Amino acid sequence: MKVVKFGGSSLATGAQFEKVIKIVNDDFERKVIVTSAPGKRFSGDTKVTDLLIKYANTVIENEDYTNIVKEIISRYHEISDHFDLDNSVIKILHEKLINLAKTNFSDEEHLMAAFKAHGEFLNAILLTHVLNSQGIKAVLIDPKQAGLIVHGEPNDADISKETYLNLDNLKLPKDSKVVFPGFFGYSKHGSIYTFSRGGSDITGAILSRGLHADLYENFTDVDAIYVANNHIVKHPQAIKKMSYREMRELSYAGFSVFQDEAIIPAVKGQVPVNVKNTNNPSAEGTLIVPEQFLFNPANQITGIACSKRFSALYLHRYLLNKEVGFTLKLLKIFYKYNISYEHMPSGIDDLTVIFDRTKLDKVTIDHLCHDVKEVLQPDYLEWIDDYAIIMVVGEGIAHNVDTIGKIIDSLTENNIAIHMINQGASRISIMIGTQESDADEAVKQIYKTFFN
Repeated sequence: MKVVKFGGSSLATGAQFEKVIKIVNDDFERKVIVTSAPGKRFSGDTKVTDLLIKYANTVIENEDYTNIVKEIISRYHEISDHFDLDNSVIKILHEKLINLAKTNFSDEEHLMAAFKAHGEFLNAILLTHVLNSQGIKAVLIDPKQAGLIVHGEPNDADISKETYLNLDNLKLPKDSKVVFPGFFGYSKHGSIYTFSRGGSDITGAILSRGLHADLYENFTDVDAIYVANNHIVKHPQAIKKMSYREMRELSYAGFSVFQDEAIIPAVKGQVPVNVKNTNNPSAEGTLIVPEQFLFNPANQITGIACSKRFSALYLHRYLLNKEVGFTLKLLKIFYKYNISYEHMPSGIDDLTVIFDRTKLDKVTIDHLCHDVKEVLQPDYLEWIDDYAIIMVVGEGIAHNVDTIGKIIDSLTENNIAIHMINQGASRISIMIGTQESDADEAVKQIYKTFFN
């Protein structure tokens, strides 16, 4: 049995629905279909989830929401008309939308979660009717009916352990496809809670684990995950197979096919994940496999990713290595300002701390640098914004002693300065720090060394 998830672009129009129907109908093992909210139909279009957030804010502000409801329902109406569905279907969706504004929620967070979740919920209802209209038996299963219980915050939910007990006891109809709305579950008190990141990807991963699926197919709008960003490397090779931990390492530095944490439930359930393209379903895609499914990699490295979202604090102080408690003092300053750091490579007199720049503002940086000067009294201190991290990842790295040497040669021969290099404890990743302006060229040269 396969769990199949379709992204927002795959379910944005009637024409895209037709592709989904064919994919589902072509393989009887595709039993459970997880829906996203309708995404963008074209560049500059607005996702339905964003429209629902606007609707929620309009209700919060006690403003007239008539036009925004019309705009939202028109997206579903467009798809319904494509398949000549009875008007009763749109009436059901419209009534659910209107009832949201009439419902009393305990606070604005609960209201926002419920509004956002309806993008997926309404699309699941619509897809169920469309499938049945096309002669494909389908039933809708609501997360509450399935026992998908969550905890945490209304817009930042975590899955509860009891969910997997409930899913284990869920009886799927033998002669029908199951349509399941993604992105949300229910608290013990019956309130709708949404996942913060990964949306429907998380739901698909949870169902894959809980229903003991043989495969989790994640349909997106790309043929595969590629060795490198195609905006940096022209026509990069596709990755046919990779491990979960390779995916995690690469996602950290910018691989963005889907949020890497979203597939953790599938990882724990040891369910392989196949990333495929709705618009080209015959393409093999990329298979992400558990570690015990380990394979012989075709190359020393599997992927190269870079991220330019980093900054660094560099400090120099003679005899730094002999001072007991130096790092503790530094960490206390980070704690004072609620700052987390990414990496901290050091030498006998030098220390570099790398931060995710998106989590800091200028005021915090100024206060941080001031306190470091006052408390640690370094001989030299510099804040560096021009910093990028490149991740070179591959299960084959651990079995090849010359990988680092090849990487260093490829960079130094092209006058790219290396600010930091570190091999991870897993031995499957090598992290390189460069100037932001050198990052793209570094990726090109590493790719050229290993794949050309």
